[in-house]
Formats: sequence, C-alpha cells, structure tokens
Amino acid sequence: MLICGVDEAGRGPLAGAVYAAAVILDPHYTIAGLADSKTLSESRRDFLAVEIREHALAWAIASSSVEEIDRLNILQASLLAMKRAIEALRNREGSLVVPHQVLVDGLHCPKIDIPSQAIVKGDSKEPSIAAASILAKTARDEEMREMALRYPQYDFARHKGYPTKDHMQRLAEHGVSAIHRRSYGPVKKLLAGS
Repeated sequence: MLICGVDEAGRGPLAGAVYAAAVILDPHYTIAGLADSKTLSESRRDFLAVEIREHALAWAIASSSVEEIDRLNILQASLLAMKRAIEALRNREGSLVVPHQVLVDGLHCPKIDIPSQAIVKGDSKEPSIAAASILAKTARDEEMREMALRYPQYDFARHKGYPTKDHMQRLAEHGVSAIHRRSYGPVKKLLAGS
C-alpha cells in the first residue's frame, strides 16, 4: 500500500510563496533521523532532503504564490499547494504515482479523490509527513535565498520572510516588495499608512 505523507512550510511568513511536499517512503529503506523540520538544524534538513529525494519511492514539491495566498487566504493556499504536490508525485523513473492513502499534517485535508487523514502534529508521528515537512521547508528556504538576491534590502536569506524585529524594521524602512503578502496584518497596515 502506497502511503503518502504531506506537509507545508511557510504559513507564518509575511513574504514569499507557501510550499508543500508529498512523499511516499520506501518501506525497505529507512532514512535515519526523520523528524519535524522545525526541530532540525538547517544543515541537517539539507542533508536529509538529499536522502529523501534519492531514496523515497516518490516525491514532489509544489507551491501557491503570494497572489494566491492573498486571494484565497493562507489555509486554502496551503491546501492548494498540497493538492498540487500530491498530483505531481513521481517515482525515480519520472512516472506519475497515485498513492492509496494520504496522511496530512494538521487539521485539514486538501480536496482530492484519494482517502486522506489529517493528523495533528503528524510531522512528529509519521515518518512520511516528517519527510514532506523537510522537503517543503528546504525548498521554501532555497526560494527565500533567491529572493534575497533579488531584494537585498530585506535580508530574506536570514529571516525567510518571518516577522522578526529585523524584518519589520526593514519593511518599515523600504516599504512593501512584490513578494510581500498584502493580506497579512503588518503588511496591510503599512500599505494603509497607519
């Protein structure tokens, strides 16, 4: 039975896309050290992401854009990214793979025609969800490093778009960039000039 774990990364930041990943692990190959991506160091996540890509039976990463986040809301955009990742699952040969069951981190499942189950704190309970959390987080972090080159004044490589004190100061100083989420309170407030 092909069980797919799904998780997202980037619901909290004020900037950048939200990412999701779907992973079907190989039951005959154990990837040691899988855990919720938030509990791992960046170097450990990067190492495990390579392991997952090399040894999972199938995996995919997808995202929802800043525009989709602002139009749909972050929950719906996250679920859309998850749906896209599940539908994009490919094996090592590049063939599409349809899982028999989907396990999703959190409270909600995307609208798909596959039996699915939402598991609170699933990234610490199910290895396939932990693997998905690692792929989603590393892909999003990579995008934010690229955005840091495009928008150096915000230092996205360091805070990854999260509302840190430094990010808030830079936002106030430089204004709202094209990749800031306009529906998020602090950004909306800045745009309204209050």
